[in-house]
Amino acid sequence: MKVMFDFMRAMLNLPKPWVAWVGVLMVFNMVLPIYFIETLEARVILATFLAGAVLMMTLFAMKGFVRLLGLGHIFWIPLVVWLAGRVELGLIDTWYEKWLLAVLVLNSISLVIDVVDVIRYVKGEKEPTVTLPT
Repeated sequence: MKVMFDFMRAMLNLPKPWVAWVGVLMVFNMVLPIYFIETLEARVILATFLAGAVLMMTLFAMKGFVRLLGLGHIFWIPLVVWLAGRVELGLIDTWYEKWLLAVLVLNSISLVIDVVDVIRYVKGEKEPTVTLPT
């Protein structure tokens, strides 16, 4: 439980635009799926989010708040590919369809950021991006 709270505290200590970005990702991948929970897509998105959160907490416990945390979104790669085959761009009429498209776009952008972060980590940028007072 302490790891989760420390992780949340670290996230809230990111620069404000990053806090907002993480908040948007959480709304679209954790909160809104509950609204659409009767659909397969919502259940898969929520499960993928939770699996990524477990991986991120594990990495955080081992390494701290480092760029390697981008690996926590690795489950989004098959999710984005799968969603891309399920979203019909010409038929974005309902809130549900708009939400699916938003998840597809937001998660794709996040994956680009994550790939850059993980590459930077592998190339030697291993210092924590956020440190918490002890």
